[in-house]
Amino acid sequence: MKAQYLYSKLITLLSVLLLYATADAEEAGLAKENQPPVEPTLCVGNYQSEADAVKQLARFAATYSDLYEWKARAAKIRKQILRGAKLEPLPEKTPLKPIFHRKRKHLGYSVESTAFEARPGFFVYGNLYRPLGKEGPYPGVLCPHGHSRGPEGGRLRADQQHRCATLARMGAVVFSYDMVGFGDSLHLGWNHKHVQVLTLQTWSSIRAIDFLQSLPDVDAKRIGVTGCSGGGTQTFLLAAIDDRVTVSVPVVMVSAHFFGGCHCESGMPIHKTPELETNNAEIAALAAPRPMLLVSVGGDWTKNNPEVEYPYIRNIYELYNAENEVENVHFVDEEHGYHLSKRQAMYPFMVKHLKLNPNGVIDEKTKKFDETKNVIEAVDKMRVFDQDHPLPEHALKPGVKVQL
Repeated sequence: MKAQYLYSKLITLLSVLLLYATADAEEAGLAKENQPPVEPTLCVGNYQSEADAVKQLARFAATYSDLYEWKARAAKIRKQILRGAKLEPLPEKTPLKPIFHRKRKHLGYSVESTAFEARPGFFVYGNLYRPLGKEGPYPGVLCPHGHSRGPEGGRLRADQQHRCATLARMGAVVFSYDMVGFGDSLHLGWNHKHVQVLTLQTWSSIRAIDFLQSLPDVDAKRIGVTGCSGGGTQTFLLAAIDDRVTVSVPVVMVSAHFFGGCHCESGMPIHKTPELETNNAEIAALAAPRPMLLVSVGGDWTKNNPEVEYPYIRNIYELYNAENEVENVHFVDEEHGYHLSKRQAMYPFMVKHLKLNPNGVIDEKTKKFDETKNVIEAVDKMRVFDQDHPLPEHALKPGVKVQL
């Protein structure tokens, strides 16, 4: 009887303790539920000093010692980029429904006003440059642009038209396209401060590869991409997450201490989470072992490329025995931008790795590429939609959230 009594008391005590434990857990859960969500860490602009960036790269390098370990880290970085950009899992690839208007023929190339739907009703606007007088299939090249504003900014700039036209004259099919809130996108009412801007631009670049590969005269296995500043960010992000990019030339943007000052570059947690930290130099290295040219200058945040970012990236290429596939051209006395000197550095790299034909464009004596035969078109000619070619009725209203 005594044992039975003690057993009964023990059961009662355990029941009381369990009741209090359950109450405490529920109270803790409610407290946690009522707490504001933890804000993600965003690495924006000059997020860290140049010295701290060097130390950070050293920490990264200590996480791998061979190709197997690097590939494991690279996979984690890719996953973090896609997850941070809200592109994991990747959205369904819906029909592109491309639109082509007003084909203009110039010496050695043509230009068409072009758009496609990255998602139903969400258009990517641009211009398609094609070779004339050459035999295909041709490599495809994407030309994203940077943050040059104004009615003639973005893809409408003369320097962007020059690089697209010159590449087309050498045998590439080139698609030059708007960021959200630039060019035709701005003209039609979209704002670059759209809450999904990084997501939409990254997805648009992925779909732009689909668009190029859908063209019957494009060689799907030769896809290049080059852009400057914000377009440089799009260049190395795309090469990092999409292995269909076979050659990339990010211009004046790859930096270990500067992360981009715009929401479209650093407004989402792609660089740092509780699980992993990275920076743009390491993201650019995800292009390995595919050919990549870093173009840098002394007058902006890429000033340390020859001593900091390029050696780190080259060491990763060495793991693939592909150190000759990555190069750096540095202009110590020049400023930020895709100036003629930078284009002259990019052209031979693209010629070599995309097997372009520079005959009639390059001066064999000076080794300079002639841009004087290019036609710089007026903005109204480059527009995709106007009174004669109205925007389709199902186009999404500017500023709405795009369903991905």
